[in-house]
Amino acid sequence: MDPLGARSQFVEVQNLPTWDQSQGVQDEVDGENQLTEEDDQLTNQLNSLESPFLFRQDINSKIVLFNGDVALLNCTAIISTSNETLTDKNPVSDSIHRYAGPELRDELLKLKGCRTGEAKMTEGFNLAARFIIHTVGPKYKAKYRTAAESSLYSCYRNIMQLAKEHAMASVGLCVVSTVKRAYPLEDATHIALRTVRRFLENHGENIETVVFAVSDVEEPVYRKLMPLYYPCSKKEEKISLPLLPADIGNTEGEPVVPERQIRIAEKPGNLEGEGLCTFCSGCEKTSFHNIVLSQCNFFLSFSGVDLCGRTVMVVVGRNIPVTIIDMEKALLYFIHVMDHITVKEYVMVYFHTLTGEHNHLDTDFLKKLSDIVDAKFKKNLRAFYFVHPTFRTKVSTWFFTTFSVSGLKEKVHHIENLQQLFTCILPEQIDIPPFVLEYDTRVNSKEPPTPH
Repeated sequence: MDPLGARSQFVEVQNLPTWDQSQGVQDEVDGENQLTEEDDQLTNQLNSLESPFLFRQDINSKIVLFNGDVALLNCTAIISTSNETLTDKNPVSDSIHRYAGPELRDELLKLKGCRTGEAKMTEGFNLAARFIIHTVGPKYKAKYRTAAESSLYSCYRNIMQLAKEHAMASVGLCVVSTVKRAYPLEDATHIALRTVRRFLENHGENIETVVFAVSDVEEPVYRKLMPLYYPCSKKEEKISLPLLPADIGNTEGEPVVPERQIRIAEKPGNLEGEGLCTFCSGCEKTSFHNIVLSQCNFFLSFSGVDLCGRTVMVVVGRNIPVTIIDMEKALLYFIHVMDHITVKEYVMVYFHTLTGEHNHLDTDFLKKLSDIVDAKFKKNLRAFYFVHPTFRTKVSTWFFTTFSVSGLKEKVHHIENLQQLFTCILPEQIDIPPFVLEYDTRVNSKEPPTPH
């Protein structure tokens, strides 16, 4: 209460329900929250996959989802989102300035701006919050999505780092990237939720409360996505697995940017004097076109035989330029190459190593491929080795082979390292791109056998 007995307009964060309380979840005991029988068909297949975001009640008890004005929160610090000159006018910053008073504007002049992704701190002045952390979200353009993702991650990471360095007990987070900056709300929410989650896991032992302050428009998106990163039970943890995005970030929540450099196979052939690429949609003959042409010729190749004497065909995922080739023609190319191979038993090895979003074949294309190819393609395929799969691809593969293409699931084998592959196919019988060898050595911290 205020001195004169009037009810304070500020909100005490300790009175707000935490995420686990709002979901009605109590402390789990052994035997509780088991998956129901009707969920078995879906979830039992996922039991071997551990969620990257485990059910953690200790973390859930620190999280609050609050529909309201961040400026009213009685936190140690609240967040204000602005532009590089810290003069942006948006609903969040306007409210903070209104409650903080004119001293805030004078203090911001002393900061001399803030770069995108950075975070700077001032006093809270007339706010209930002791501090204000100011940050600048990125302007979003699809062409520069990777840079925008990294910058937005930096905003949340730097906010949380300041909170840790200044021993803050509670932080009120607004949605950093404003409508003006055109960042897709759902994409931005994924980054916000996972960055905070990872920070609390790794560095948040002294942070007691993190409040996500949202508007009426933002709340449904947050409520939809929060169970993915803050599941409130083991059951919810499993159900959320297939809903996680392809990029769940590294151990700190930072977006993973795969190596983008394209290696051209040794002796790719003389490309000079060639016409337009058979599989490209009218690309001009440039140095970039030559790389594309090389990819079209080398993403699928004959390699050798496995231990059972079956033909080994290799697909290099990173060499599939999905966004710039005509997929219909690529389909014909695949059938043309494989037609004489599939008359007898064969195996496929797919290197998923360092593939990017621009290399992924969508499920509609794969379903169409399965429907079109001759029965011998499926009958004589004895094994499909999926090398260096990600968490997302494991889940996607399970769904695809369960619900889209029958009879394939038993033939798919996820291979985590080359040593496992060499138990089926001798090193001298398979052509492995150099970047795959380098990646496998780096990730598994041991040198794989050198192919002869």
